[in-house]
Amino acid sequence: MEKEDEDSSPKQADHMDRNPSPPTSDDEDEQPGDCIGNTMYSKHWFFTTLTKLIDTVTAHKDKLADGKEEETSVELDEDLENDICKVWDMSMNEEVVQFLVEFTAAEILLGVITKSNSNRLTEICVGILGNMACFPETCLHLSSNEDLGEVLLLLLSDTDPPTLLETSRLLLTCLSQAEAMSTWLERIRKHSSVRDNLCFIMNSSTNVDLLSKVGELVDKLFDVDEDLMIDWIKAGSQQPGAPNADLEEEKPAPLTLVRSLLEAAKQLKCERSEGLDVYMHILQLVTTVDEGIQSIVQSPADGKRIWGFLFKLIRRDLCQSGDPPLIIQEQKTILSYILAVMSAMFSSQTEQEYTRTAKNLPLINSLTRFLENLEICWRRSNGKHHDQGDPKKEAAIKEDFHMKILKDICCEFLSNILKKLTKENILEALKQGYVTKEKCLCALRNLLPLYSLSMNSFVRVLGEADPGLAETLREEIPALREEC
Repeated sequence: MEKEDEDSSPKQADHMDRNPSPPTSDDEDEQPGDCIGNTMYSKHWFFTTLTKLIDTVTAHKDKLADGKEEETSVELDEDLENDICKVWDMSMNEEVVQFLVEFTAAEILLGVITKSNSNRLTEICVGILGNMACFPETCLHLSSNEDLGEVLLLLLSDTDPPTLLETSRLLLTCLSQAEAMSTWLERIRKHSSVRDNLCFIMNSSTNVDLLSKVGELVDKLFDVDEDLMIDWIKAGSQQPGAPNADLEEEKPAPLTLVRSLLEAAKQLKCERSEGLDVYMHILQLVTTVDEGIQSIVQSPADGKRIWGFLFKLIRRDLCQSGDPPLIIQEQKTILSYILAVMSAMFSSQTEQEYTRTAKNLPLINSLTRFLENLEICWRRSNGKHHDQGDPKKEAAIKEDFHMKILKDICCEFLSNILKKLTKENILEALKQGYVTKEKCLCALRNLLPLYSLSMNSFVRVLGEADPGLAETLREEIPALREEC
């Protein structure tokens, strides 16, 4: 799985540049009403293709039963592959999908999947079902098929990345349909193998497309079912099972969810994939429950790895000092996720070496830079809309939901860091340029009055390290003097 990176999109032969046409008027086999709905697609052609598909897998199964072939993955006949790829393409048409439902294509494809010894054939069949599931009524029809549900969940243990990609896509499509969601959630809760298989993929695969889609699937699951998320978090924290009486060996502990998420995020970062945003959101969801925070901080090694990874993203990759201020608008969502996770870890009751304030003084510089950039973006946007004389647009900018979330998270995190600073910490921060008059004023503008206790505590300690700067701040920020 690690080394597989073949293209998982529907493949077509070089000579195929259009979907097949219905029989022409000169065709002796033409039947009245052969077209599917208002399309130009031929029912007869579909019948022929699906029948050929059934015959092929049945013949191969018979050869296996007779010992004439080995149980290995086989290459798909080129002509048959071209034809079923056309079916895959056409299954994006709603009238075609309705025809396929009436023709019991789902049951046919299920039979093919269970008998298939071709990775490519399995991928295409699941891909066709994935297209069919995009339509709500068809999605309900597919979801009601218990056998199909069982087989699809079992396919998550497959070793073929394209098949895993299409299976994940199909499951995500079904979970995104409100009426079908509960059916799939119930199935997934009953199958602990789903968690183990998804964690294995995240922990070991290097296929960017697969990792991104699996991330979307896990993100959807956790977003709609917090109890499921907690169960998956706990599963990785359990101890290995007791020794088996016969085998005299222990059952290996399941992969931890957090470690698997981190491995996938590292791979996506190396490839500079947009899928990294999804994994940061999953981590943020995990930290919204006590079990999630504990799963991160209970292992010093895992916590250190996660903190180090997020720290580097903030310090080296996102919204750097040389970037234009407007970059924060592009990165506001992922920054919010990352800072929320780090803030939760920093504020956890279990203080670890990696969250020690002395080690994280550079974060003061980053957080104040984010706040400065946010201020610049708001000033520019408000000025622009003011010139246009449109107060509604100005109000919309001020209420930018994600920008406000990012500001709130920045302020909370920065407040927690500043209130823990000692005189020695501040002296070092002054020396490194992490604490300056401009940065202090920026922090105070944004943190007051909500975090007045923390800010007054910070200024008092600052007075021990640099009395002149502390007095300057009190003179420029009247609220500080009022609190004294």
